[in-house]
Amino acid sequence: MAKEIRVPALGESVTEATIAKWFRKPGEAVKADEPLVELETDKVTVEVPAPASGKLAAISAEPGTTVNVGALLGTIEEGAAGSAPAKAAEAPKKAEAAPAAKAAEQTLSPAVRKMVEENKVDTSAVAGTGKDGRLTKGDVIAHLEKPAAEAKPLVIPAAPAPAARAPSAPADAAREERVKMSRLRLTIARRLKDAQNTAAMLTTFNEVDMTATMQLRNQYKELFEKKHGVKLGFMSFFVKACIQALKEIPAVNAEIDGDDIVYKNFYNIGVAVGTDKGLVVPVLRDADLLSLAGIEKTIAEYGKRARDGNLQITDMQGGTFTISNGGVYGSLMSTPILNAPQSGILGMHKIQERPMAINGQVVIRPMMYLALSYDHRIVDGKEAVTFLVRIKENLEDPQRIILDL
Repeated sequence: MAKEIRVPALGESVTEATIAKWFRKPGEAVKADEPLVELETDKVTVEVPAPASGKLAAISAEPGTTVNVGALLGTIEEGAAGSAPAKAAEAPKKAEAAPAAKAAEQTLSPAVRKMVEENKVDTSAVAGTGKDGRLTKGDVIAHLEKPAAEAKPLVIPAAPAPAARAPSAPADAAREERVKMSRLRLTIARRLKDAQNTAAMLTTFNEVDMTATMQLRNQYKELFEKKHGVKLGFMSFFVKACIQALKEIPAVNAEIDGDDIVYKNFYNIGVAVGTDKGLVVPVLRDADLLSLAGIEKTIAEYGKRARDGNLQITDMQGGTFTISNGGVYGSLMSTPILNAPQSGILGMHKIQERPMAINGQVVIRPMMYLALSYDHRIVDGKEAVTFLVRIKENLEDPQRIILDL
């Protein structure tokens, strides 16, 4: 009996993937639940297990093919005895690798191992920066970006060609460099444009005096880190401030589904993280139940995994509201684009000392501009302004956050 191998559900808003690699060839024996084919989605790599034991009868989608969720990948003939998996052609025998190098090969994650194999990287020539000296995707990418004499260029999966443009003048063309967009970058471009085309997007601004929050942080940061093992940053204060505002203005925590508005009675806060491959948004699930320390620990862990290329699809699912911090790059003001289908995103910016009029006196205060982009189809202007004012109040008087006021 033939058993179909199909593309599994890939997570919220993920509808397609690219075949990266088959682990077995037609005619070879397979065991139930062993990894059979590797798929690359926009942000993560997924291994599809064999649905049954038997023989791989046919492959319907070759490596490099883009497939949708539910698409047929191949078939397994249940119970049939297949041939033993073919061994890769052995190169001329070389001196036995050092035990440390062999151990390093065994500890590579599937995603890193795939990149190493595709680009024929000598792992002994790459210094690992991960835990216990393990290689990360960032290490391999940095190695591949060295001059051609030192390393081969990174192989990027084929992607649809961009729209044709007018040719450059000959003198300019000779000084141009053309590089294929990665699958992640293409997806980011498409999703951002879709958000602009679908939502009635508008941005409102305010500014917050960060004096009180900074004083509280400076007063307790050493004790906080000593007790919890993680630094006290500003993001945990912003997450808590946003949650309190979302509870008061539920439309900002909602989304449109056809003719319905879906109000989310939970608070899964997405935190935008920049990586060398692009922007990813891991989600703090049930962030209202997390302490400041819990938020900081989760963000730190997500940041490390994002840089190492180890985020999973489940890490980026189910967000109801997003916070983007352009201030870490020096941005003074911006208009963030919605993370569809969410109806709101908060943009944080650089803290900068500015002269402010306080009680008739000009004083220097650390100020930050805040930007809330929102879907005007759900959120009215009054609600958007009130939401941003609540965040401002919570940060200018952080005791409100601690007391849940």
